Amino acid sequence: MQNIQIDHTDRKILSFLVKNARLPFLEIARECGVSGAAIHQRVKRLENAGIITGSRLLVKPEALGIQVCAYIQIALSEGNKYLDVVQALEKVHEVVECHFVTGKYSLLVKLFCMDNEHLMEVLVNTIQKIPYIQSTETLISLMQPIERQLWVKEFENTRFNAATKAEGKKSSGKRKKE
Repeated sequence: MQNIQIDHTDRKILSFLVKNARLPFLEIARECGVSGAAIHQRVKRLENAGIITGSRLLVKPEALGIQVCAYIQIALSEGNKYLDVVQALEKVHEVVECHFVTGKYSLLVKLFCMDNEHLMEVLVNTIQKIPYIQSTETLISLMQPIERQLWVKEFENTRFNAATKAEGKKSSGKRKKE
C-alpha cells in the first residue's frame, strides 16, 4: 500500500495545472522556486499515484452546433445490475458523464444532443431500451452560469492512498480512459 504525501509545492503545481494544463513546467518552476526537472518529477509522481489522471482539451458544445445539455435520472429495476447499465450507457456517444447516486434514482447521466428532437430520439430509442432501466426523468439545462475545474486549496499536508484508490476503481468497475 503506497501512501502519497501531497505537500505545499505539489498543491501549487496542481493549482497551476488545473487552471492551465498547457502551462510550461519551467514557468511553474519559476513560480514555485524549484527547477523544471523537479516539477517534471513531481508531476510524474502525482500521475503514477493516480492523483493526476490526465489532461484534455475542452470544446464548447455550441461551437459544434450542439444546443441541448440534459441530465437524465435513471431508476433501475434491479439495483445490482447497475454495472450492466453503465456498460450499455458507455456505448451511447451523447453520454459524457454517469454517476451512481443516492436517492430515488440510481444513476445520473449527463448528455449532449444537437436539439430536443435528437434528445427525444436518444432517450426513447436508446436509453429507455437498455435492460434494467425501469424509468427515467429528464432535466434540460437552460444555462450553465458556472463552469470550472476542481479547485486546489492549500491545506498543510494531504495524504493520498494510491493503493486504496486503485482498488476502489477496480472494484467499482471503472476503467481508466485516456
